[in-house]
Amino acid sequence: MRILLAPDSFKESLSAQGVAEALARGFEKSQLDCQLVSLPLGDGGEGTVAALVASLGMTYQDLEVTGPFGQPCQLTYAVKDDLALVEMAELVGLAKIPLDQRNPLRVSTFGLGQLLVHLAEAGYKRVMVGVGGSASNDGGLGMAAGLGYEFFDISGHKLQPLGSNLEKVARISDAAVPNQIKELELTLITDVTNPLCGPQGATYVFAGQKGLPEADFARVNQAMQAFYQLANPAIFDLAGAGAGGGMAAGLVTFAGGQLVSGIDAILDLLDFDQKVKQVDLVLVGEGRMDGQSLAGKAPIGVARRTPAGIPVIAICGSLKDDSPDFPVENIVAAFPIIPQLDSLENTLASASQNLERTACNVGNLLALSHGNKSRPIASRII
Repeated sequence: MRILLAPDSFKESLSAQGVAEALARGFEKSQLDCQLVSLPLGDGGEGTVAALVASLGMTYQDLEVTGPFGQPCQLTYAVKDDLALVEMAELVGLAKIPLDQRNPLRVSTFGLGQLLVHLAEAGYKRVMVGVGGSASNDGGLGMAAGLGYEFFDISGHKLQPLGSNLEKVARISDAAVPNQIKELELTLITDVTNPLCGPQGATYVFAGQKGLPEADFARVNQAMQAFYQLANPAIFDLAGAGAGGGMAAGLVTFAGGQLVSGIDAILDLLDFDQKVKQVDLVLVGEGRMDGQSLAGKAPIGVARRTPAGIPVIAICGSLKDDSPDFPVENIVAAFPIIPQLDSLENTLASASQNLERTACNVGNLLALSHGNKSRPIASRII
């Protein structure tokens, strides 16, 4: 049996590469006679760049930019020829922000704008930005300031570019934005289709997990709406504009970005459609599978691109109670890896061992159905 390991990262725990390696170790311990093809993925959120670098032969580079709290920090991105890849989670991902400092209205995305200016001035023509997994909810205000935009209140005072000041913006100036920004072919890859505002928008759906109290949702949603009523009213109709705390809306409005489905863009880059035809089974995974997974996150995106007749199995950190009944979208079964109740810290730290054990169990189950009598050693194809 030939198995394609195509997991996403387990947020705040393991990279997609780390997940794939743990799954491979589990299958190698099992009774299943198989070949393993590793294809770690990302869909725009944390780990997207790391999942692509090896497969595409890209190289890492670093740039010193302004960090999420105004401090200097190194922002890592990947390049090859005229293409550059970066993910906003590398700057303001949840894993980058300590629990006691999580306030999505005070986290700055300024450094992302600085990086885009650097890439444009360095001659990169195509830039792909992973928009997801962020701890911010600023509508891209900080990023726009990093590009050179300035924001003023009704009295003409220049505002600090933070989400807490969205409702105060009365005038926007682009006088300091370099012309090269307009020449970038900027593609935004995201795993969500949420609009910018409203009950399904950035604030109501995602800001709670970033530290915003529920009592503030209505006020912050209204502030986002007021800002974009001034900056770009057409953005309210764009599916996916709410990704990354409204960063997608900001990149479209202030940098001319184009939104695409994150997982489809990544699968195209990795030539997935050809690779999947050569396997008998596809294994997908993410940290938590829930109702949102059906909106286009990596496991569902892979399943939808997998030809009929090739089954897909999901191995995930946990299955939320709003998860669908399987089979669904070509995923025939889903296995959570958490063996017992424990603290979040311990659960995240044990992800690798839990993945390995679960993959071994799945391999043994598959071996039973295929009539394996002995224990061969699984082989990997990277």
